Amino acid sequence: MASPPPGLKVRQRTLVSARARQTELPPQLQQYVQTGEALLAEPFKGITAGGSVAPGLFPIKKTGVSTRQITDAARAFVDSLSEPQRERALFPLETDVWRRWSNIHPYLMRHGVSLDEMSPAQRERALVLLRESLSTHGFKTARDVMRLNELVLAITGSKAEYGEWLYWVSVMGIPSFDGPWGWQVDGHHLIVNCFVLGDQVVMTPMFMGSEPVAAHEGPHTGTRVFQAEERQGLALMRALTPEQRQRAIIGAELPGEVFTAAFRDNFEMKYQGIVTGDLTTIQQRMLLDVIETYIGRIRPGHSEVRRNEIKRHLGQTFFAWMGGSNEDSVFYYRIHSPVILIEFDHQRGIAFDNDAPSRHHIHTVVRTPNGNDYGRDLLRQHHARFDHTQPGHSH
Repeated sequence: MASPPPGLKVRQRTLVSARARQTELPPQLQQYVQTGEALLAEPFKGITAGGSVAPGLFPIKKTGVSTRQITDAARAFVDSLSEPQRERALFPLETDVWRRWSNIHPYLMRHGVSLDEMSPAQRERALVLLRESLSTHGFKTARDVMRLNELVLAITGSKAEYGEWLYWVSVMGIPSFDGPWGWQVDGHHLIVNCFVLGDQVVMTPMFMGSEPVAAHEGPHTGTRVFQAEERQGLALMRALTPEQRQRAIIGAELPGEVFTAAFRDNFEMKYQGIVTGDLTTIQQRMLLDVIETYIGRIRPGHSEVRRNEIKRHLGQTFFAWMGGSNEDSVFYYRIHSPVILIEFDHQRGIAFDNDAPSRHHIHTVVRTPNGNDYGRDLLRQHHARFDHTQPGHSH
């Protein structure tokens, strides 16, 4: 059995299987599911700054960047599935399973087909879909999160809870070169949503986290995730003047979880912190470097489209901070504009026994505010253009 990170012990707690059904969950997790169901029952609006969606931010347009590789990979994956697997993996495009993801390990609203029940060939086709949708860096981060989930298994011995392949894959709609469709990976510390419409791609919500964030022994020794996200955020904060820091800081204590984790699709988040216009040119460049680390997870070409979208709203972009800013501090930060929301947070231990936030447990999330998470605003506009009540309609 592997050892926990230096200075930590495995937390003694009641184990909850990654496949436990709702009736098998302890009371606090049943309450978590009930709260989630209530929030999912609300019509999707999207994350907003003041309760109403800012219109006109996400037009349907040609990007000039092909999505053929994603579509081909999705078709190959679907073709590899057996009929019973297809019944579990395939969903209508507008299903609410898009919103039923959760970053914690217990089986709450899991859907799709799990990687661990796939044959090696099927699993490889699922990973090709992930690889074709992400950049080299993004795919490596996703795979490293999965490998570190295997490390937690090696440390805790809890095969019921953790493992490299306890991730579920779903396909929404019919993979198409012109019509809308999408896919999702859902599991512990890794949620990737990908919506495709023609040559446009939306890859939010994207949740990535890990506990621990580094492997010090075993087959994946040297694996480390979120080092750049941690280092660059802190460097930006430390580059601010005392007066700028005062404006950036919105709280002394960490929030305990990113604000827009599972079921927070309609969260109202006001702009807080220091606005980009109050940063120097060098500080603005550092802010863009932080943003680049997150959007750089997206496949080349489409990451450039996203980068340009963000730059157009740079003057309306805010940087906010909670926690300390020493070299060894724990902290939370976010970057928030009309078109992107990034959150980073150091967490308390779940698998390990630290009750205060530490650098051994990190959560990150990237969202598209104002109604375009899951590509929903693009889909709304698409439906406005084409009458889907007619079986013979064409795109």
